Amino acid sequence: MDETVKPLRIPPQMSVYADKHNILHLVQDMVSSLVINQPEDPITYLISQLQRSSVDIPRVVLLGPPAVGKHTVAKKLSAELRAVHVTADSLMQDQSEELPDELLVRLIQLRLKEVDCFNRGWVLEGIPQTRLQALSLQQAGVIPEHVVMLDAPDDVLLERSQGKLVDPLTGDVYHQTFIWPADDTVAERLEKRQGLSERQRLAELQRYRCEVTGLSSAYQHVLKKISGDQPPTDIYQQVLAFVRTRCRSRTPRILLLGPPGSGKSHQARLLSEKYKMVDVCCGQLLRSVAADGSILGEEIRPYLDDGRPVPDSLVLQVLQERLSRVDCSCRGWILHGFPCDLQQAKSLQESQHQPNRVFFLDLTDDVCLERISLRATDPVSGERFHAVTRPAPSSEVQNRLKSRPEDNTHTVTHTLSQYRTHTAVLQSVYPDVVHIDADQDPHTVFEALESRLTAD
Repeated sequence: MDETVKPLRIPPQMSVYADKHNILHLVQDMVSSLVINQPEDPITYLISQLQRSSVDIPRVVLLGPPAVGKHTVAKKLSAELRAVHVTADSLMQDQSEELPDELLVRLIQLRLKEVDCFNRGWVLEGIPQTRLQALSLQQAGVIPEHVVMLDAPDDVLLERSQGKLVDPLTGDVYHQTFIWPADDTVAERLEKRQGLSERQRLAELQRYRCEVTGLSSAYQHVLKKISGDQPPTDIYQQVLAFVRTRCRSRTPRILLLGPPGSGKSHQARLLSEKYKMVDVCCGQLLRSVAADGSILGEEIRPYLDDGRPVPDSLVLQVLQERLSRVDCSCRGWILHGFPCDLQQAKSLQESQHQPNRVFFLDLTDDVCLERISLRATDPVSGERFHAVTRPAPSSEVQNRLKSRPEDNTHTVTHTLSQYRTHTAVLQSVYPDVVHIDADQDPHTVFEALESRLTAD
């Protein structure tokens, strides 16, 4: 083949190394900080970034209506994470008047640039209060990695605000019904400070309700909503668990396993369409290579023509060639139809194309048989359609659909039996596999897959 038209190959070990050491996340974080903060000496600044004790410096915003318990959670969270607890009161330095948005944003920006926040991270409590403030903070480079939004019914919040008590020594907030100190000495010194009237509390609550939708949209990609109407310990544990999750930028290498009829091809197509990953169906890939006239294709064609299994060595050659192309290396891939047994799984793991996400689509044999009876292939385009999940686009296509010979009941039953035999050993190769209940509508299955793609 002419070298000028030969497909570009990117060594697969490059993405494996990048994933292992979180290179993409590190570079993204450094470049973002550099562009946002625009230091006079960028080299020295980048060195200081790399010398920080951890790349996982917490940047947390904790939001919620009055009396939902933000202060208690933020104080405990900042202590556990060893981060700086930043509040509106600490920024305004006892000023009673409300600050203009521009000044508030400037104060936050300056505070978070100080050495302690830079090195240890921060927990920003109760700020921003409006969508405009949120957008202004983002423009100023204050971009949290996690935003927690606590909430509770209005009647619960009003009851809490009425029974609020404060420890004058520590500033910790308690409540005579919801949170009572375990130490009797602390309980004896609690004070009920002069608060807002009921009318003022209702006005503040209404003001928050008007802004909550805008705040949610401003932080939708890093937001977690947690009910504040539950025991304080449960609230805190949910907040802590979320803040400890890390979204890593890495090239997706997804393996979809499951019995025939479980929806692997359909889910792979949905993921490919949304996330622009390359959909690699092993069966279709082998048929494509067999038809391209290459030397490898000529070796594969007799096996396909006779309905015999293609030897693993040839399948692996085809897969390695396809997965090394620039589109797979840059955009990632979704592989289905391989591996089917222990030896194939081991061979894939020993190659340079190990998956970093493995999903099992679980489905019973009866449902598999029922689904397969409803699918057929267009002999003109080669596309597969399903009477329920992906009907033919027109009556013309519908009339020419053909069922594949391998979709007859006897063959499918035999394939299912083989799959069940190999399932346990496949799981031993992939101990971190995620099981998905495939006996649901395709959209629900897709949501379940999608929700686990970004988990660290």
